Amino acid sequence: MERTIQKRFPVGDGSWVTVDVYGEPDAPGLVVVPGAMSDALGWRAVATAVGAWPSVAVVNRRGRAPSGPMTAAYSLRTEVADLGVVLDRLGGARTLFGWSYGGLIALLTADERPLRQVIAYEPVIRPFGLDVLPDLKAADEAADRDAAVEIVHRRIAGLDEAVVDALRADPEVWGALRGLAAPVYAEMAALYGEPAPGSLARRADRVDLIVGGTNRGTAPYGTSFDDVARRVPRAGVHELPGQGHMAHLQAPAELARLLEALAAAG
Repeated sequence: MERTIQKRFPVGDGSWVTVDVYGEPDAPGLVVVPGAMSDALGWRAVATAVGAWPSVAVVNRRGRAPSGPMTAAYSLRTEVADLGVVLDRLGGARTLFGWSYGGLIALLTADERPLRQVIAYEPVIRPFGLDVLPDLKAADEAADRDAAVEIVHRRIAGLDEAVVDALRADPEVWGALRGLAAPVYAEMAALYGEPAPGSLARRADRVDLIVGGTNRGTAPYGTSFDDVARRVPRAGVHELPGQGHMAHLQAPAELARLLEALAAAG
């Protein structure tokens, strides 16, 4: 389906959130919550490939254009409150789907409000990223977006030096990554703003967790996935074969098919 409209919702602290809606703009459907180093545009290929819901609404979380600023009081609670505003203004959701940091936001939201179905792809939770937090802080204080992109891609994602160099060689791609890196320290630090919850998604009727086949059981994404899965023992666990953390960019059609299969199962 094609994008129908972009909506803008005020969320507090003088900030706002935009939402790209595909399909029927007033019909509750799938709501997508991207994670760190990602925005609504990065999920366009998945949104256009999904047809199991009458609409797909992709949240462009605060801190990335054209949404508003992070604000000084930013925390995971901020994200949950923002998403609550979006869900209320959209008229709810049949399914809430979050990726990475967005997966944690989705699961936390399902602690606070009843939801029919929550799906999370490789959600992260503390101690994810703890080893790089001081260096991300230094990069943030220096407004060194190049360093922040390098830290995320080399030291967290574990990309080969040649891959990162190829990204840097493309001015358009690297410029987009620098923009997405602006909120990454605040997002990573938010994981440590309060103790990790003992359980997640307690008010969801159904929870499905997805792990990429190449990450299963391996640090950092697979082990963080396991940390989350232990907090949702009733969740269905599913594997996307042959894929890693960036399946929405590298295999959007395959990810869309899995989401549709989970919708049918729910």
